[in-house]
Amino acid sequence: MQNPSRRPTVSLAGPPACSGIQGWADLPDELLHLIVARLGSFQDILGFAATCPSWRTASSSYPSKSTFRTKFPPLLIQPRVRHEQDPLLPSTDGCRELLKCKVIDPANPNAALHCQIPQETLENMKCIGSSYGNIIYYREGYCRIVDVFTGMEVSAPCLPPSAKCSIYRCNGILTAPVTSPNSHLIVSTSTYHKSYLFDWRVGSDSWSQAQLPYMYTDQIVEFNGQLILSDGNGWFHSVQVAPQLGLQEITTDKDDWSQEHRALVVCGDMLIPLTVFTLYRLDVSTEPATMLPMEKLDDWALFLGAEPNGMPLSCMSPEKWGGRSNTSYCAGYGSQPCTFHGLHEEPDPVLDTPPVDCWYGEQHPVQLALPLWLYPSMFYYGAGE
Repeated sequence: MQNPSRRPTVSLAGPPACSGIQGWADLPDELLHLIVARLGSFQDILGFAATCPSWRTASSSYPSKSTFRTKFPPLLIQPRVRHEQDPLLPSTDGCRELLKCKVIDPANPNAALHCQIPQETLENMKCIGSSYGNIIYYREGYCRIVDVFTGMEVSAPCLPPSAKCSIYRCNGILTAPVTSPNSHLIVSTSTYHKSYLFDWRVGSDSWSQAQLPYMYTDQIVEFNGQLILSDGNGWFHSVQVAPQLGLQEITTDKDDWSQEHRALVVCGDMLIPLTVFTLYRLDVSTEPATMLPMEKLDDWALFLGAEPNGMPLSCMSPEKWGGRSNTSYCAGYGSQPCTFHGLHEEPDPVLDTPPVDCWYGEQHPVQLALPLWLYPSMFYYGAGE
């Protein structure tokens, strides 16, 4: 007979879920993602990822990479500023020498950061673009994709003969991280007579090509899953990769809109042709596309590099890391690595100093290797793209 003063024993089907956690390395990804979302700087991300393999996996599998990137400012790569005057370093394959170049984090400018760029690449090849944490270089028909933080390099096969003539302008962009199964390198070339668009699926042994209407390609950006090509004078095209490489003109509701813009910048769900006097948002969801005037960028900051082919970047809520919104951070190559501008090159509202032009265009030789802004590739790998 059971003693009424005693409660019956309850049998559990198994141990509580948390009992399987033996240490910090066993924390579930859901919890680690909450921690990642609260990190405050690029150095915090590096420290988090370096803790253990499971934490590194959690940082690279953060659900929304695009939202994650807007939390931090990009890093300023200074190819011609040697880090602490260090000597040349041997490359991983022992065949090249690497230049150890200085990197500046706007959120922590006193941090000693550096990247490594092959000396031969830096001195003999031209930067034609930057995307997905890589810098894209070109010389005499050959392209090289360099991850300056990990040291990984990918060389593309030689471009078709039509690209080997004297090139006036050349631009490159990746459609996805180079480790993705469907990553493509898109390269546009312009001479004084013809313009071409080339497509190389990373890892393949050939390019596809399409001749463009006579135009100079000024910039290619990725916006909401599509590539937008601009000539810098108010003409825009969308780039079609599959099933066949080609262009489609994006007409706007302003037939007389031909303002030369300094940059085409992506700010979340906004595409901004940044002009000298007027701020617009280009809404490509309508047909024709709509040019919407704007007074300011509200909670966004822009990052414009001195390298003409570097990708202009943006950051949301910069006050969280000590920055300022509605401001352009312009890279320089002199004694002042970065200057602050209003959106239309007016004097900085805080420093009250005259703006210094950060767009150097074609007037400087390629060998200067001008500074550019870049997010490390770890911000792109994993889910969420």
